[in-house]
Amino acid sequence: MTLTSMMTSTTTTYIGVPTSRVDGRVKVTGTAKYAAEFHVPGLAYGFVITSAIAKGRIRRIDARDALAVDGVLDVLTHENRPKLAGADDKYQDDVAPPGAPFRPLYEDKIRYSGQPVALVVAEDLETARYAAAFVHIEYQRDEHATDLEAECGQACEPPKERNGVPGPCDDAGDAAAAFAQAEVRIEAEYRTPIEHHNPMETFASTAVWEGDDQITVFDKTQGVQNSQRYVANVFGYAPDKVRVMAPYVGGAFGLGLRPQYQLALAVMAARALKRSVRVALTRQQMFTMGYRPASIQTLALGAQQDGALTSLRHHAVAMTSRYEDYQDNIVNWSRQLYACPASALGYRLAKLDLATPCDMRAPGGATGVYAVECAMDELATAAGIDPLALRLKNYSDSDQIEDKPYSSKELRECYRQGAERLGWSKRSPVPRSMRDGHELVGWGMATGIREAMQVKASAKVALGRNGDLEIASAFADIGPGTYTMMTQIAAEMLGVPIYNVAAKLGDSSLPDAPVEGGSWTTASLGTAVQQACNGIRGKLLALAQWMETSPLADASIDDVVFVDGQMRAKDDAARAVAIADVMLAGGMERIEETATAEPSDDESHAKFTHSAIFAEVKVDEELGVIRVTRVVSAVAAGRIINPKTARSQILGAVVGGIGMALHEETVIDHALGRPMNHSFAEYHVPVNADIHDIDVIFVAETDDIINPLGVKGVGEIGIVGTAAAVANAVFHATGKRVRDLPITIDKLMG
Repeated sequence: MTLTSMMTSTTTTYIGVPTSRVDGRVKVTGTAKYAAEFHVPGLAYGFVITSAIAKGRIRRIDARDALAVDGVLDVLTHENRPKLAGADDKYQDDVAPPGAPFRPLYEDKIRYSGQPVALVVAEDLETARYAAAFVHIEYQRDEHATDLEAECGQACEPPKERNGVPGPCDDAGDAAAAFAQAEVRIEAEYRTPIEHHNPMETFASTAVWEGDDQITVFDKTQGVQNSQRYVANVFGYAPDKVRVMAPYVGGAFGLGLRPQYQLALAVMAARALKRSVRVALTRQQMFTMGYRPASIQTLALGAQQDGALTSLRHHAVAMTSRYEDYQDNIVNWSRQLYACPASALGYRLAKLDLATPCDMRAPGGATGVYAVECAMDELATAAGIDPLALRLKNYSDSDQIEDKPYSSKELRECYRQGAERLGWSKRSPVPRSMRDGHELVGWGMATGIREAMQVKASAKVALGRNGDLEIASAFADIGPGTYTMMTQIAAEMLGVPIYNVAAKLGDSSLPDAPVEGGSWTTASLGTAVQQACNGIRGKLLALAQWMETSPLADASIDDVVFVDGQMRAKDDAARAVAIADVMLAGGMERIEETATAEPSDDESHAKFTHSAIFAEVKVDEELGVIRVTRVVSAVAAGRIINPKTARSQILGAVVGGIGMALHEETVIDHALGRPMNHSFAEYHVPVNADIHDIDVIFVAETDDIINPLGVKGVGEIGIVGTAAAVANAVFHATGKRVRDLPITIDKLMG
């Protein structure tokens, strides 16, 4: 039964209505507490010391001077830390790539610059940080390699696919021969740099000592149960003796999918000292962990003179650490976006002496779609065809990889509405032909695509006779408005005011949930909430039917609606009974239901979210300064539960796409093997002055196949294609194609 069939035929009370965040007040007033803000008696503080070399071994650590500082409690190293698990599988978390996960303070081996090598624990943070300067470490330095370009020749196909990340699909036809015979051809290389996540809240863990066999941790994480299992496995706790909580998370973008090293260090210190310990990382230390990996991609497109693709080749080389094979789906998007009879895709990894990369908003998609959408723009120029017309010419009505129809696809309408909103028909096709005073004006566009996924998740719903409703799940809320979404669904389905609903998230003791990522939260958790509410609806109707002179005695669940605290017949509002009266008659103070929602077993359809992005840039002809003055992002994502928070998701993702195109780049000093620009003073991200008009359009899309709610995720689709749209607009404005992100003044003017 779909949500549509459960709602009244008149108006929706909460679903689809722009709704302010239910957690907004606690956040703006400072009441919401984050991982580094939970205060407990006797709390000690740890400061991490990181390695000064990129590869080698620790010869000697002398902590005597640090231990002599008043207030220092201990200095933990690989030599004196508490016992840790020895097997690799104990360190494997739910989303770990193939390989041997990093083990903090496990041994003397150095795998990357910035690796934690010691933890100074003191009565206060200032003392711990001060004393860290007095820990003397001697290293045996080995030759390291951190340059992706220099190591491309050593890159190889990953020996084992990462769980959930497909490798390149099989070749179709003879792409090389088709390219040789094509009437129009382009070949180009596109590069994307390392990007670090840098959420507003840095990573922190507060480990609350509960005794030798039990611990509670407030952690910055996108998956409390993932962190719970990690702590239990690494330190030998019984799973039910570890509780991890993250009620509020100040952004994560994928960096919090895996347990980060401060979690292990905080628990390690708590066990060593038998007291509560907090470990919070500095902004500089945020560059010592996962990141979006750099890539070098080559595209070769062949087409007929009318723009019809005949050959598509897309190959990528990306980076990973020496100890894990992190993998992204970079190249498959090319074939999924466009119909082409012959294609060849390839993906290789170069192992470097850096930390393992990790998922970053729209992993693989943001990287791969940038390249193919710039290549399509270059093909449009070579063929003398409008870029939008070229995409429509090669429009794919089915998934080209699996030969399946889409559960829904309103991309054509995204193109139409986005183009109309920007005024694309007024675009002059000739580069450098549009001006605004001293600035060159450019209009570019691109397509976005992302999987629309659902994963197994559970939720508990409890309705009190007084009308209060509680909903709970272990899911985290990293910022998209998960508290609000689940509140809206529950309030809608049980007919209670939204202010009567209390939501609980981010606690490992709550019903099971996966990590929050992959744009699957609403589809997964929302469906679980829906199913739990269905269970309560059924119980209420059964109670109502037993009441004397019940107006709903012969009604089925499809015959009634829940609204304004009542159960009513759909066809006769006078046939109604108050829910409180139903529960009173049944002697029920509280009705609870826990449900577990699993993905549909439908394998006959491809399930994706699509978008069309149109960008306007203005470039100072003399100075080369680029301003992104307008972006229109038209998104087809099924049912939109909350247009207000969904729009915020797209806005934030578009800003991230602008950052990818023009600002963000982690620069590695290859002599030292470490980032040089590890602060906001030097790692540039878009700020208010960089962001102008962003217009978000949600294109109506009905999908009765994808899940009972008919929703698709919006957390990642907004960034996919945005960098390409900006890059294409810069080319249109200037006539110069910069294929190496970010597009900076030196590249544009050089």
